[in-house]
Amino acid sequence: MKRICFLSLLVVLVWRTATPVQAQQYSDNVVIVLDASGSMREVMPGTRTSKMDAAKTALKEVLKQVPPSTQLGLLVFSAANLRNDWVYPLGPRNDEVLLAAIDQLQPNSGTPLGSYIKKGADRLLEERTKQFGYGTYRLLVVTDGEAQDQNLVNSYTPDVMSRGITMDVIGVAMRGDHTLATKVHSYRRANDPEALRRAIREVFAEVAGSAADTAQAEAFELLAPIPTGVANAMIQALSTSGNHPIGTRPKSVAARAQAAATPSPKPPQVQSPQPPPPPRAAPPAPGPSSRGHSSHLRGFWIAIPCLMCFGGVAALIVLIVALARRGRRR
Repeated sequence: MKRICFLSLLVVLVWRTATPVQAQQYSDNVVIVLDASGSMREVMPGTRTSKMDAAKTALKEVLKQVPPSTQLGLLVFSAANLRNDWVYPLGPRNDEVLLAAIDQLQPNSGTPLGSYIKKGADRLLEERTKQFGYGTYRLLVVTDGEAQDQNLVNSYTPDVMSRGITMDVIGVAMRGDHTLATKVHSYRRANDPEALRRAIREVFAEVAGSAADTAQAEAFELLAPIPTGVANAMIQALSTSGNHPIGTRPKSVAARAQAAATPSPKPPQVQSPQPPPPPRAAPPAPGPSSRGHSSHLRGFWIAIPCLMCFGGVAALIVLIVALARRGRRR
């Protein structure tokens, strides 16, 4: 019970130390993973419109209605004419850039869906770290076929779901449901252009912001004695919990807190080289004359006490002899 209370207090600490500006700057985040494989050139049943053209039209119509508080990212795999698969990096909506990016897409090649699920989810986790966990995070997959790297899809999808990322899949003119239909939060069929527009619109209608809860005053009082440095380290550790890349093992909270609290080493300062100090002159070695002079002085000071002692003894003998003679005369 004590452990649960302590963990609850740590969560309150995160809210307490986050400034009001941080709480107001959160955003909802949606990364769209769009299939541009060769099969997207095929026309949709009952129409003369290709799957890719229908997807382009639907995306352009719906994304223009997305509120400014929602950040968008468009990640495209297998397109023929792209140098960067992030045709629109995750960020605020810029209609001119976004619509131009969508228009240039040309279908080509295969369906490496698994690796792109990871790539899109990893970017959302990076953003969640920056936003201290505020906001919502959604991965929308628009595809018309099964993945070539199905083993990666099977491995990464449960990991994405377990991290609090909402995962939606739209199957474009598929004969049957995609294998992800029963593994994600929502699955929608889109067998014609209107159904595709409706499916994308429904996904974005579900995107909703989340406001930060207010902590209790008693918890503030209990947590007030915690030093600022320790608090900041705990915040960083807790806010990055679960945000490690998909398919990797997390670090412990203690390790993250220690890494956050440890200051990064300062680069060594480059100092201009100083000239070496001039060598001290060695004292001149004593010559023969100086050694002889020192020996004479040392012998002189030793002889003085000896002479004084000898003189005292001689005086004492003289005094004794004199007293003895005086005694005989009497």
